[in-house]
Amino acid sequence: MATRDELTQRLHRRRRALRRAVLSRRRPLAALLAGAAVLAGLHEVRPPAPATEQVLTAARDLPAGTVLADDDLRSVAYAEGTAPAGLARKPVGRVLAAPLRAGEPVTDVRVLGRSLVAAYPGTVAMPVRLPDAAMAALLRVGDRIDLVAADPQGAAPARLVGSELPVVVLPGATQDDASGALAGRLVVLAVPQSLSEEIAQASVTGFLTFTFSR
Repeated sequence: MATRDELTQRLHRRRRALRRAVLSRRRPLAALLAGAAVLAGLHEVRPPAPATEQVLTAARDLPAGTVLADDDLRSVAYAEGTAPAGLARKPVGRVLAAPLRAGEPVTDVRVLGRSLVAAYPGTVAMPVRLPDAAMAALLRVGDRIDLVAADPQGAAPARLVGSELPVVVLPGATQDDASGALAGRLVVLAVPQSLSEEIAQASVTGFLTFTFSR
């Protein structure tokens, strides 16, 4: 059994060995500690992650006339302040007024509503059924047309019922259109309030056609 003096000597030898080991590695240890201090400092000064907002976008290409459902939309994080103006806050169940490309945010001008005619003061959005679907297929949103009413019996001359009327919506063909239950195709025009009754009457009693205004 080791004596007390022997145990003390062993302890001193271990301390000296440990001290030599530390001294021999002091530079790597100093570098390691310095690196840790730098990392800690960088962590403290790192700017916070930018704030984001969730924006509903089209999950795939969607045609005009689509009634938006949950699986038509995808939520995408936009950096705060970078999202488009006029986002449609609750678009599910609303009808697209114009086509949407995959990834495009859903804004108020893309769905049916008052915002459709915001760019045309003094007008209302008026659905008009053109009797010739092939003729209606020539139109694009933004076109301006002159609307002409003709007497199908030929008893009265054709007359102009609206000029330079902007096309604001081209809904997709419905099942009734395809089956022939309803002839032609529906389009939505921005119509001056003063002409809405005359156009409505002409659409019931006459044959509506159009010419391109510009």
